[in-house]
Amino acid sequence: MCGITGIFAFNELGRLFSINLAAALQTLDKRGPDFSRQYLDGRVCLGHSRLSVIDPSPEAHQPMSTDDGRYTLVFNGEIYNYRQLRQELQSGGLVFQTQSDTEVVLQALIRWREEALPKLEGMFAFCFYDQARQELLLARDPLGVKPLLYYVDEDKFLFGSEMKALLRFGAERELDYLSLKQYFHLHYVPAPYTMIEGVRKLQPGHWLRVRKQELKTEAYYRIPKNYLIAADTIRNYDQAQARLRTTLEASVQEQLVADVPLGTFLSGGIDSSIITALAARHKPDLEAFSIGYTDAAFFDETPYAQAVAKKLGIQHHIVKLSTQDLYNHLEEVLAYLDEPFADSSALAVYLLSKHTRKHLTVALSGDGGDELFGGYRKHLAEARMRSGGWKAQLVIKGEPLWAALPQSRSGKWGNLFRQLHRFATGAKLTPRERYWQWAGFASELALGRLFKSEVFEKWAVDDENKRKNRYLQGIRSDDLNDLLFTDTQLVLPNDMLTKVDLMSMANSLEVRVPFLSTKMVDLAFALPAEMKIKDNVGKRILKDAFRELLPQELYRRPKQGFEVPLQQWFRQSLRDKIQQHWLSAERIEAQGIFEYDEIAKLQRQVFSNNPQDSVARVWALIVFQEWWERYFEKK
Repeated sequence: MCGITGIFAFNELGRLFSINLAAALQTLDKRGPDFSRQYLDGRVCLGHSRLSVIDPSPEAHQPMSTDDGRYTLVFNGEIYNYRQLRQELQSGGLVFQTQSDTEVVLQALIRWREEALPKLEGMFAFCFYDQARQELLLARDPLGVKPLLYYVDEDKFLFGSEMKALLRFGAERELDYLSLKQYFHLHYVPAPYTMIEGVRKLQPGHWLRVRKQELKTEAYYRIPKNYLIAADTIRNYDQAQARLRTTLEASVQEQLVADVPLGTFLSGGIDSSIITALAARHKPDLEAFSIGYTDAAFFDETPYAQAVAKKLGIQHHIVKLSTQDLYNHLEEVLAYLDEPFADSSALAVYLLSKHTRKHLTVALSGDGGDELFGGYRKHLAEARMRSGGWKAQLVIKGEPLWAALPQSRSGKWGNLFRQLHRFATGAKLTPRERYWQWAGFASELALGRLFKSEVFEKWAVDDENKRKNRYLQGIRSDDLNDLLFTDTQLVLPNDMLTKVDLMSMANSLEVRVPFLSTKMVDLAFALPAEMKIKDNVGKRILKDAFRELLPQELYRRPKQGFEVPLQQWFRQSLRDKIQQHWLSAERIEAQGIFEYDEIAKLQRQVFSNNPQDSVARVWALIVFQEWWERYFEKK
């Protein structure tokens, strides 16, 4: 796992920006603390920071070039089937100089170019330079586990693992106002856009070719569009369970390859517990790591994680946090974000990664299971909505009651009333509109009240509709797989995977995701939706297929998101800073973006007995204010 960056200068003016390569590379030092090196060749300059995982020898350092100097590669990620690809390349007479997967990727690209991409099973982002053609080929893994951003103007093309590298290189800083609006709805900015106008994220499963001043991008992997048809091929539930067991175990076993210590994240949920159980079969000395809270029992899942570890007989490390621990690390977490990102569980992932890195270099996680198999509450809610029945009608008719009852994310009953209200209001919408509402934290009306009129004028309605339709185009039928497909395009790469990548890399920890091998994804979308969501049970086939491996209490527990106790925190240690710094009247008015009356209303709501979603919305404001101060006020 590493950090990559570079520049392709189109002219002499663009070449002047090459002097910033060392500074840009330095911003990625946490991604690659073991070794750093630059490659300079006229108008192309590449940089690489290495976290050594496979073949830590100096011969495997990057940038890696062929002996004749024609081809050079900077590569971030891991290729799990590199040994098989190595053998295939060797059969043609090729002699390798290292034991690394980097050299395999380099030689595969020389031989097959972009046709090599479907052969790579792993997580990756890379830039491949052909000196003779004066051409760059960049690519990102199929599901978007690893990030890759780029910026282009008339003088240069820049790329990097993180936006901070592009900005240090000299990318212009101009706010993308449509991304600003979507951030305050979703609490992240979906690809291919970013909060900075002109900086783009390469889409998962795509490659990008740069030659002269021409850019061409194309998809090399898509989740099979014919999954509605493919579902007809797997109708036997027992057969489907057997295929799921063998495919996921093979994915886990494949991802255990490493030349450094390796373990798992264990939340106590179904997904991470399955991954840990399968990994323990092939790694007897496996260590698992969990996080819990000493003063927020509602968010603490460690008893379930302990039950799993006990049944498996593995070494188990528990990190117990207080709200004060979160506060103590707030500044370093916010400082690492180079784009506003308001999934508050990033704080917990950061601290879990920080503790895990003291013992390991690589950890396997259960990310992806919810999106592939229907594990979110919104999936069950949509299934209930579509099936109808008296219970759904009762909830819908009870909307005035749910609206009047206190709602929050920080307690059992408040959270239940919040969910019932969201269900009832969503019933009035089309499936696409309902998905968009349930994916977000603020209604269109609330967003309208948040911003000043000058910001409204910068929103192009046509552009907004194009973006929104792009994100929701997968919802096209009555099949619930449509929702899961849309989650893999929107929520998974832009929220879940971004969160884990950023917070683990901030601690120089590599995290792998066995659920997201292409074999697993293809299988998941060949299964009918009723195998995943049925009779008010989400992830049905996943739970049934691995029932014998896990303790029964996991099957009786309610669904619990990986969240942090923000409300308690806001009302204690952060209250003064919220009111007097981040969201003070003076600062808001000077900024010229937000309406202070709406900000003040949100603050009052946070400290009231009926906070609803105001806590999450204020957190999004705090994250944005910190980012704005670093990247604009201090510019």
